Amino acid sequence: MDLNIEVNDQGLSQSIKLAGEIDAYTAPKLKEALLPLVKKENVTVVVDLEHVNYMDSTGLGVFISALKATKEYDSELRLVSLQDRVRRLFEITGLENIINIDSTVRGGK
Repeated sequence: MDLNIEVNDQGLSQSIKLAGEIDAYTAPKLKEALLPLVKKENVTVVVDLEHVNYMDSTGLGVFISALKATKEYDSELRLVSLQDRVRRLFEITGLENIINIDSTVRGGK
């Protein structure tokens, strides 16, 4: 499966809607879209993961890179609408404690 990325640039508020799978094959595409957004001063980037039904450690690596960039550029990264299985990946690795994740959990198979 592929990863569809839709970016909505609203100045200091950026949003990205993702659909599909985030794995070793699609992670570079996500990194190419996400990192330039968080590398702007004082911007908030909201990543909608509602339609992401699978993510592996490669995807986590992209979000960690983005989080590091937010510290450097004083920007913010928020993840919203995570399906339960994707959210569990952040919980198992302890990343839910350092990445701003919306508490709303979506269903999914």
